[in-house]
Amino acid sequence: MLMTAFGGLMWLIFTAMLVLAVVALVMAGLAREDAYRAADKQNKVFWLIILGITVAVNLLVPMLFLQIAGLIATIVFFVDVRPALRQVSGGGRGRRGGSSSDGPYGPYNGGR
Repeated sequence: MLMTAFGGLMWLIFTAMLVLAVVALVMAGLAREDAYRAADKQNKVFWLIILGITVAVNLLVPMLFLQIAGLIATIVFFVDVRPALRQVSGGGRGRRGGSSSDGPYGPYNGGR
């Protein structure tokens, strides 16, 4: 029974790694090529190849070492590359032309 639970947990972890890699691959594909250059990151083709290999390894090669290496590449994309691309592309969350003194409910006027 313990081995069945462990196998189920491992399946869940591997599935989560695959889903993360697929999402990262799609996001890398949707970003503009010039945004990668402007953000001073590797080019779009590089990330598509790395993340595509990660998806293929997760689907075809059940080797934990390669899957962990792909997970690290996916995490680097989400933590480093994607925020830089969003900053360069102007894709900030909730910043649609407001000033830096705007609060969540409108402009902050300092109690005046």
